[in-house]
Amino acid sequence: MKSLEELKKIREASIANMEMRNTEKDIRIVVGMATCGIAAGARPVLNTLVEEVAKRNLNNVQVVQTGCIGMCTYEPIIEVFKNDEEKVTYINIDSEKAKRIIAEHIVNDKVVKEYTIG
Repeated sequence: MKSLEELKKIREASIANMEMRNTEKDIRIVVGMATCGIAAGARPVLNTLVEEVAKRNLNNVQVVQTGCIGMCTYEPIIEVFKNDEEKVTYINIDSEKAKRIIAEHIVNDKVVKEYTIG
């Protein structure tokens, strides 16, 4: 750190990151981050989701990580929970698919069916 301004920017980014984990949001996106998920590429997916939510100022969306979701062969997996709606499970997700899920499902309320399971 070279200045107080740089410290303030780091603080603001940290606060924004913590706010994204607020449990009282309307939409919750859960990323499987057990060993199987991480090995399959879940970390870049998680980072992309966080970046897209922040870039679009989606203040009603929470992005969190969890352990094993139980379907290791389908990792990376993300689950989308919206109030009063059935959970949607997306499988074999990469960063580009994550961006599309944010754009279509989260922003425009259209499930990306070709990425879902069963």
